[in-house]
Amino acid sequence: MIARINNQFEIDLSKPIDISIPLSNTDSNPIAWYIEKPEFEPVVFGDWIGKVSEGSSTNFNTIFFNPHGHGTHTECLGHITREFYSINQCLKQFFFTAELISVAPEKILEDFIITKFQIENALNGKTPEAIIIRTLPNLESKKNRNYSKTNPPYLAEDASIFIREKGIQHLLIDLPSVDREEDEGKLLAHKAFWNVKNVEVLNSDARLNCTITEMIYVEETVSDGSYILNLQIASFENDASPSKPILFKI
Repeated sequence: MIARINNQFEIDLSKPIDISIPLSNTDSNPIAWYIEKPEFEPVVFGDWIGKVSEGSSTNFNTIFFNPHGHGTHTECLGHITREFYSINQCLKQFFFTAELISVAPEKILEDFIITKFQIENALNGKTPEAIIIRTLPNLESKKNRNYSKTNPPYLAEDASIFIREKGIQHLLIDLPSVDREEDEGKLLAHKAFWNVKNVEVLNSDARLNCTITEMIYVEETVSDGSYILNLQIASFENDASPSKPILFKI
């Protein structure tokens, strides 16, 4: 099925490219921030167990997980502000022009960092509504890695500022965070992208409608270039939601 977007782009809806990582209760589920794997447990009422294999008519699981630490998730600026903001209220549109870029983080002292120069060079003057950053090497182990206490690569503050100043509204990355794992709570890249100057009292020019999506995975077979992004979330009244970003080749 071919769809036309804004009378400008054509996409084939029958060929979606899923860049999310599924949530599971197995050891293959990716983990960050020092937590354990998700839990999927059938509800139990006395002798009744919500599991067909145990004699019930239905499977009826309770799922315990953390959006930030257990896989692909999309967050709004409520992730870092004193006042509550919900991803469900901040994200009201779901289709965007997007540019997929691949970068190899540079080693600077003990860290691997995605720099402003790398982002600027990869975009090459383009101004999409969303940017998707695939880090190199693009190992499949990203889909089941335990990132806790590994100091993963992250985005430099000036790179985040550059992305904001380009007018890019949605930032997607295949890392557990755009910021350093242990940064004393500075969250420089988060704050720069959302233009949050004071987490206690939100400034009027903070970017309420902009999002960060972390822990995606883009297969090697997907080429860098221009796409239409369908950014799907669950309707959580929370700072973040598990999400399913889908790309369509233009």
